[in-house]
Amino acid sequence: MKLAVVGAAVLWGTAGTAGLLVAGVDPVSLAAARLVIGGLVLAVAAGPALRSLPHRGLLLAAALAVAAYQLCFFAAVSRTGVAIGTVVAIGSGPVFTGLLSWLLNRVPPTRRWAGATAVAIAGCAVLTGGGGEARLDGILIALVGGLLYAFYAVAAARVIGAGAPSGAVMGAMFGGAAVVMLPVLLWTGTAWLAEPRGLLTALYLGCATTALAYVLYGRGLRTTPVATAATLALAEPAVAALLGVAVLGERLTLASAGGLALLGASLAVVALPERRPGRRGRVAAIESSA
Repeated sequence: MKLAVVGAAVLWGTAGTAGLLVAGVDPVSLAAARLVIGGLVLAVAAGPALRSLPHRGLLLAAALAVAAYQLCFFAAVSRTGVAIGTVVAIGSGPVFTGLLSWLLNRVPPTRRWAGATAVAIAGCAVLTGGGGEARLDGILIALVGGLLYAFYAVAAARVIGAGAPSGAVMGAMFGGAAVVMLPVLLWTGTAWLAEPRGLLTALYLGCATTALAYVLYGRGLRTTPVATAATLALAEPAVAALLGVAVLGERLTLASAGGLALLGASLAVVALPERRPGRRGRVAAIESSA
């Protein structure tokens, strides 16, 4: 089900290009509308299954983390610029996810995952460039955002691993986050939703890049380790860069193209199935545990 995670990342990667279709809209308002619509769709789709979910306290905390991540991301970007804020927030997510998974599930990350993740983060950094001011407060907020992302991803994986339907888990998390973000949407203004282009963009962002994307992500978490899923999600900036070239007429520098190649190669390594130990490896493992 790693393909489902990559599919989610592809949808996330289209959000930036879609958001540019509405000019002059506060990015926070756009993100709030996306989360409110997507969370509502996920909650309605989950239906009665929401009532029987285990670990409700954990899911409530995860819902708050989903909403807080959005606010941290935009606060970091406003202080450090898009490039640095995105790299720190999105790039730190897989690292925090691996560490939290190790801490909570006692499953240490593999060397292959650690190496490929490091290369993927480096590829993201080169791909997005170095524009912006490396302000300490912005970087710290971006790191908090990465930690929040890791927390709600690990929380979702834990509840899904306990046997809960992945769609219901995502419905609970994002439905709760939609309730939190609704006042933010009303505060930042909704006039732009009255225009056809604004409404269609918000519906796409909510239904496709949030609801459908997290349905796919949840299905991927059924069989994919959450640390691996977080690294595969780094396909998002690669898709965004390619869409910028294909749709917006942007140009990739030689360095950015190199970063894209690094990112693609590392994600391919992570996507490969893990090697199963041969007969000698299994015998050695049994003997060492005896």
